[in-house]
Order: sequence, then structure tokens, then C-alpha cells
Amino acid sequence: MDALARTPVDLVLLDMNLPDTHGIELCRRIRAGRVDVDVLAVTSARELATVRAAAAHGVVGYLLKPFTYAALRDRLTAYADYRERLRTEGDAVGQEDVDRALQGARPARPAPLPKGMHRQTLDAVVAALRGAEGRSAAEVAGQIGASRITARRYLEYLADTGVAARAQRYGGAGRPETEYCWR
Repeated sequence: MDALARTPVDLVLLDMNLPDTHGIELCRRIRAGRVDVDVLAVTSARELATVRAAAAHGVVGYLLKPFTYAALRDRLTAYADYRERLRTEGDAVGQEDVDRALQGARPARPAPLPKGMHRQTLDAVVAALRGAEGRSAAEVAGQIGASRITARRYLEYLADTGVAARAQRYGGAGRPETEYCWR
């Protein structure tokens, strides 16, 4: 809030899971302070209540972690186009102009995944990992009906993008296995 008071800003990239407050609370303070800034949520918060609250507080876009560089680029390009559409002065000629202005900063296509990855499989891996104490690739593979190699690839992607943590699980004899936990 201090930075927004000192410096004119067009866009804030906001995580909903902040160390000292929730992103929705920060959005409330931004709006209450009448700061003229757009907010793009860049977060792992998947709760629909949070998405709904973000929309109610004027968040112009919502990008879920993990995401690729291309997905972020597409959101920022769509935002730049949105700002350009609204930069012109005057009135809307008709409903189409109003609809285009309200379209906001949403790209025309869904965010891409890395080559060879599929949204349905990623969603299944995320569902298997969320709410669990910790899972190995073999455990996730068994739950979603995929190979251990496939599950491990998706789990490593989640860990590399920061939405999952990996640790070594030491059990009986043999090598330790990697355990993944949702952050």
C-alpha cells in the first residue's frame, strides 16, 4: 500500500497467499484507498470463493500456478491490449464497444502447458496431491491410473513451479524415495 501511495502503478501482480495477509484483504484495502490500479492474481489459490471474491474486488485476471512463461506472457499481452482499448477518450459507439471494454485482460486461449503435458492429467495429479500428507510418484500413479514415470514428471513440474515441495522419505532398506507435498 505504501508503494502504491508513492508511485503510480498500472498493474499489480498479486498472490492470494501472502505471508502477512490474504490477497483479497489487500484488494479490499486497495479499493477502500481509492487507488486506481488493476490487479492480476497470480496464485495457487483455487477455491472458487476466492476467485469470486477476486472478481468482486475488480481483479482483471486470475492466473493459476503452476503456469508457463507463455501463459504469463499471454496474460500480460491481453492486459496491454485491454489498457490500449480503454485509453481512447469518448463514448462507446454501441454494445460491442462496451462488451470489448468489459472483456478485461483475458487472453483468447487457455494457458499452455509444457510440451507433452495434458490438462486432465495435471488436474488429476493436483487432486491426488492436495490434502494429502505427502505422496510418492508411485502412490500418485496408483491413484490416478498412470505410470510412475508420468506421475513423477507432473509432480516434478509442480515442484519446479513452486506449488509443491519435495523431500526425501526414508523407510526400510533400499533407497529413499521422493515425497511430494502440496504447498
